[in-house]
Amino acid sequence: MVDRRRFWTAVGAAALFFLSALAVTPLIGSSDVAFSRAWAGQSPDREILFQVRLPRVLLAGLAGGALALAGVVFQALLRDALATPYTLGVQSGAALGAVIAICFGWRAIGAFPAVWFSGLVGAAITIMVVVGIASEGRRMSSFTLLLTGVTINAICMAGILFLHYTAGFTESFTIVRWLMGGIESMSYNTLAILTTGIAAGVGIAVVKSNQLNLLSVGEDWAATRGVHLTSLMLICYLLGSFLTASITALTGPIGFIGLIVPHALRMVVGADHRLLVPTSFCVGGGFLMLCDTVARTALAPSEIPVGVMTAMLGGPFFIWLLRSGRRSLWA
Repeated sequence: MVDRRRFWTAVGAAALFFLSALAVTPLIGSSDVAFSRAWAGQSPDREILFQVRLPRVLLAGLAGGALALAGVVFQALLRDALATPYTLGVQSGAALGAVIAICFGWRAIGAFPAVWFSGLVGAAITIMVVVGIASEGRRMSSFTLLLTGVTINAICMAGILFLHYTAGFTESFTIVRWLMGGIESMSYNTLAILTTGIAAGVGIAVVKSNQLNLLSVGEDWAATRGVHLTSLMLICYLLGSFLTASITALTGPIGFIGLIVPHALRMVVGADHRLLVPTSFCVGGGFLMLCDTVARTALAPSEIPVGVMTAMLGGPFFIWLLRSGRRSLWA
């Protein structure tokens, strides 16, 4: 049993970080905004805060939390601390679907923007292909799942490069910009739907956290303790894929969140997934909110794509982690 005091201290600190970022970052920008004026309904403070910045910050929080949680789930599934939402091909599948929509000039499919819809379809097809190939009869192998995911990832990236090469100038620029990853303001209705789906995913991860501890040790170890491996591995893959696909379809690929956040937290709270799951979501969300704030203010009025910002911050930080002497991050 995890120590209750340690659990609530860690989760409380992570939640406080998330809420602090959520409260502060909407007030930071190229234009000064007074919360009192915005709350009183005075223009332009009200429009800037509640219609532009707050929805964007909320999306950044959801995206960062979901990607960090997906990283935790995939790392437990594959028992590899270097596993990320990219590893099993889902993010590349979503990116390929979005690039197809951009190249063909699709604007909307039904009530959905074409890029969002095509990204979700691309991710769904990738999920079905990977699960179909990785399933050996009634048993799913994590090794086959990894190899299949890496292969599908390479195929999707090849497709993206081909479409980029054949696209016109305008489409080519749009593809490059989308592949850099970016956070944009969107309607509160869309955010509400996204929040509901991600909250369900977080709930499933919390419920399965003890089984994730067993799975991260080894498949045989988990099986001898009553874990139904095929069912758990399928749930983990679908959960991580859903979190990754739902975010990638809206923001484009955003790297390093699913790798850096779980690594850093393992150094602080340990490898117990009962702590890693909630703290990773909160810290990942807060981290991406801060990154997006820097991205939209550092070169204002121009913006740096947040995917570029996470790579600029995440790459050196990950090198520091590897060189810091704390090499046993996976335990």
